[in-house]
Amino acid sequence: MKPIIETERLILREMNQADYPSLAAILQDEKTMYAYEGAFSDRETQMWLDRNVHRYAQEGFGLWAVIEKETGLMIGQSGLTWQTINETKVIEVGYSFNRAYWGHGYATEAAKACKEYAFTVLHCSEVYSIIRDTNIASMNVAIRNGMLVRARFIKHYRGIDMPHLVFAAKTD
Repeated sequence: MKPIIETERLILREMNQADYPSLAAILQDEKTMYAYEGAFSDRETQMWLDRNVHRYAQEGFGLWAVIEKETGLMIGQSGLTWQTINETKVIEVGYSFNRAYWGHGYATEAAKACKEYAFTVLHCSEVYSIIRDTNIASMNVAIRNGMLVRARFIKHYRGIDMPHLVFAAKTD
């Protein structure tokens, strides 16, 4: 598949059905998915993949497979999605990675590239990252991505009210 974004160590491209096992290794890991209140089922993982394939067709972007250049392996997902914050639609930079690849700067590298893509290709004036208030690692990625906390809101997910922080960055 054709790369959407390329960085020093990573290639971001559209996910496809062949990526399901790598995606499942992320979304079905309890520790990785603690901010979502637990791992996804097979059905939820397939729905996640299908939703992103639909986003590519409808919007031209979504969460993309993050491929480590050195190995050719899908180590995570990162990209841009439309999200709603208090009834306002915004473009979010999102990311999640296989736990085996945490702590190597991949999430920050991918998130920075996605932010730049939003500014230069999609011509967004501002991008966001919406992060559960217990997810310190993701907050640190947002901060390294030049984002500042702009708001706090409650997201209702899986029957639970979850406080979230809204990080945002504007074009330079």
